Amino acid sequence: MDQQGTNRRSSFVLLDRNPPPEGAELVWFDGMAGRSLRACLAPSTQSTPRGTAIICPGRTEFIEKYFETARDLQARGFAVVILDWPGQGLSDRLLDDPKKGHIDRFETFMSALRNGLDAMPSELPRPYVCVAHSMGGAIALGAMTRKLVRMDAAAFSAPMWGLPVNLAVRYIIWAMRAVGRHGDYARKPGPPETFENNIVTHDRERWQLQRDLIAAAPELQVGSMTWGWLGASLDILNETRKPALLHRVNCPIYVASAGDEQLVDNKAHARVAKHLPDCTHVTIKGARHELLMEQDVYREQFLDGFDQLLSTSGL
Repeated sequence: MDQQGTNRRSSFVLLDRNPPPEGAELVWFDGMAGRSLRACLAPSTQSTPRGTAIICPGRTEFIEKYFETARDLQARGFAVVILDWPGQGLSDRLLDDPKKGHIDRFETFMSALRNGLDAMPSELPRPYVCVAHSMGGAIALGAMTRKLVRMDAAAFSAPMWGLPVNLAVRYIIWAMRAVGRHGDYARKPGPPETFENNIVTHDRERWQLQRDLIAAAPELQVGSMTWGWLGASLDILNETRKPALLHRVNCPIYVASAGDEQLVDNKAHARVAKHLPDCTHVTIKGARHELLMEQDVYREQFLDGFDQLLSTSGL
């Protein structure tokens, strides 16, 4: 039987087949504009912690989706922090319609990352290792280039460092924001995704997990993005592709692209990686976008690269 907390502010959304990492607790903290934001803190299970792994989820994702990854990181000796971004998970939404995938600017996300780490009830053990997926990769890289957070190493899973958006669409995005329609859907919500037509994973059980969690707590759901989200995304991507900013990222970086990618621009991974001072970039052939939610044959390749990052970094 699924276990559901009656008070969303005091409990995780729990399914029997998706246990939280050992010792996990919820942490609520303040974001920009007085928003209430949610985070998960799980201690290291070793007497001497190896450090803290900071999970930065992608668009539409939430804490509970990353419980398996958090347990994997605990097994490697890390304390773990996972964030619900503003407008996602059970953190406060930005618009009256909570289903809209919206953000005003990526500074709101980056501030949440910094404030969330500062709000932890106990001092987080160093070193800090970032594990960022998709949109979380844009947030983490932006925060690192601006020196808002100091990471000691970072692993990026199919990061959103570029979007397949042509010049005509860019003009429409600019026009919609200019006339005040930033909160409108850029694309009307369509029929529910099925496993057979999904483009993010080959793994049915991991794909189903997100749906079952949303069924247990419908307020977790985020739908299509707004014009504002698209515009804010293009703004941060234009900024973080600048070589002078990328040269400021002085920690070891591991970037994994999905070979069967249909959401983000893989070419941007190579463009960004060549300007990062210490970066290893690989492509996991055959994998779809959500590398950490993929079949084990793909997922373990990402984790092997992560372990290599730790080894070569001396962490």
